[in-house]
Amino acid sequence: MLLETRDIVKAYTMGSAVVNAVDGISLAAASGDFISIMGPSGSGKTTLLNLLGCIDRPTGGEVLVEGDNVAHLSNAALDRLRLHKIGFVFQRVNLIPILSAVENVELPMDMAGMKPAARRTRAMELLCAVGLERRSAHRPGQLSAGEQQRVGVARALANDPAVILADEPTGNLDSKTAAGICDLLLSLNRRGQTIIMVTHDPEVGAIAARRITIRDGRISEQ
Repeated sequence: MLLETRDIVKAYTMGSAVVNAVDGISLAAASGDFISIMGPSGSGKTTLLNLLGCIDRPTGGEVLVEGDNVAHLSNAALDRLRLHKIGFVFQRVNLIPILSAVENVELPMDMAGMKPAARRTRAMELLCAVGLERRSAHRPGQLSAGEQQRVGVARALANDPAVILADEPTGNLDSKTAAGICDLLLSLNRRGQTIIMVTHDPEVGAIAARRITIRDGRISEQ
């Protein structure tokens, strides 16, 4: 199994109370899956995605990536896992404003030690794949919201990750632009890319082959 959780819990202490943002969730994603995680605000969607992406560690239970329990990994090993195995697409995109589109896409490859010529070639190939080859020299402030999100998708693909985790990738977009991002994610999945996407929008969530709804930190429907 590519990515798996077993009864994971993430607890936070709020004053004298303990709140389980994620409360005993088990799920498994195989290579080529497209899974949407839906639910109302505060249901634990983003917390779950952060646990899947090894950004955060669970209070209880296990997270396994390609069969390895990430609890046994050092911080350095977790950094390498996130860099090479997991691509992140954020709602707020998080592009570096002083860098061009192609330079933003190059960043993960630079961190992975790829040589400049090779990473520039791959970055341009990825921008072409998301339809932005003619905007490669533009900085984020010169791009529309939809174009910025496409750069974010290209950046997520930079190190050829096993899985893409997308957190509300259409949340800040108008309906037409959001539809374009959905089409892009679907095309990537059809080419074999594994995608796990968090969304509060049922129409966006419906594009995934598997759909999971969580409420109060637990799976309520799938």
